[in-house]
Amino acid sequence: MTFDPETATFLIAGPVRIHPRVLRAMSLPSLNHRGDYFHGVVEEIRELLPVLFGARGHQAILTGSGSAGLEAMYSGLIRRGERTLVLANGNFGERSDLIVRRYGDAVTTLTAPWGQPLPLDAAIREIEKGDLRAVCVVHNETSAGLQNDLATLAPHVRRSGALFLVDGISAVAGIPVPIQAWGIDALVAGSQKGLAAPAGLALVHLSDRAVKELQPGTFYLDLVEHLKNLEKNDTPWTPAVPLFLALREALLLLKEETLEGRLRKTHTLADATRAAVAALGLSLLPDVAHASDTVTAVRNPAGLEDAQVRKVLQETYNVLLQGGQGSLKGKIFRIGHMGIADWPDLLVTFAGLERILEKAGTLPRRGAALEAILARMPSPP
Repeated sequence: MTFDPETATFLIAGPVRIHPRVLRAMSLPSLNHRGDYFHGVVEEIRELLPVLFGARGHQAILTGSGSAGLEAMYSGLIRRGERTLVLANGNFGERSDLIVRRYGDAVTTLTAPWGQPLPLDAAIREIEKGDLRAVCVVHNETSAGLQNDLATLAPHVRRSGALFLVDGISAVAGIPVPIQAWGIDALVAGSQKGLAAPAGLALVHLSDRAVKELQPGTFYLDLVEHLKNLEKNDTPWTPAVPLFLALREALLLLKEETLEGRLRKTHTLADATRAAVAALGLSLLPDVAHASDTVTAVRNPAGLEDAQVRKVLQETYNVLLQGGQGSLKGKIFRIGHMGIADWPDLLVTFAGLERILEKAGTLPRRGAALEAILARMPSPP
């Protein structure tokens, strides 16, 4: 079978599969981005963004990937001469560290191996010193299929008075992110993850305190300018108009499903994926207690290389999964189950995995993974 992107089972860690309604929204003719019609689109997006974040507040839309949102957040809120703590246990935590160091010269970084929980005890000791301007952390580390424990960290950050800056790119609309309860001051989301819109937009939520603390860091990503223009249903620079149209439609779909409904479905799909992995005799990269609900990282089957798993899935069964990054390249494969992923996606994927393991002579029992998924599928009404 030749891989067909239009009909493939598409379960990578992002970007994710896009609903036909969202794809059609991008097919409008060119619009005047300074005209009334587009201003109406932006106004509708503004009204819908609290559905995505689960909270009202100051919210900005940037034309650029999630990394652009991180740079906007860090460049506007990190200060030279004031100490910042960065926590990293994967590719994206390390990326935050690199960006923060472009704008701050007093950075303390605490790390854990990819796939291991953050060193929270050491982090809390650093926070309780009381001299931090900001604490920067990734909520959901897709490179390792791991969800970081922000609930434990949050009260310590709040008591310290430090700004709490969170990379929520693969968390928002995928796992619960209680912004107000945790005292998050700035949170970055990506359009291409749990929201299931096309890649190319970064969405930033800011607290009142963060808005007061903003200072110009870059020209194009100056959040002050973006917030000021958004109040007039406008953008400071030329936006990616088709992506804004897609964003509006993806937000409408989320509103119809409800944020709670999408979070619930994503968790159930994740639970089914983990159960199916166990039924195949395979193991997760992180401990299951820290496993992500948006992407599952699986160690390669014994005796099989990455190409023998993902390549066969793609070329034989038209299923696309993702490999490891950095030091994990060739050691794991990752299954994304966020956005509009659904039960047929899991059934096709694990049917293919069962056939691959059966041919290799390592399948524990035919149908075991599919049974694990079916046991967790909702019953018909």
